[in-house]
Amino acid sequence: MHKILIYSTLSCPYCVMVKDFLKSHNIEFTDFNVADDEKARDEMVKKTNQMGVPVIDIDGEIIIGFDKPKISQILGIKE
Repeated sequence: MHKILIYSTLSCPYCVMVKDFLKSHNIEFTDFNVADDEKARDEMVKKTNQMGVPVIDIDGEIIIGFDKPKISQILGIKE
């Protein structure tokens, strides 16, 4: 089982896309709204040195943006 953290905002369409993609494959994740959660925002910036969302942390591997091929590769999703 993978540990997946998503740093996102409610107004980000790519954030919605990555969460919908994971849900469509029944993959659990923890979502942090960095617009409201200062601690999560600080954690995201510490991991990436930037403010862009979404940031996906899969078992410590950081993906910036909705990189579907990379996410699929890490999680072993075949489409």
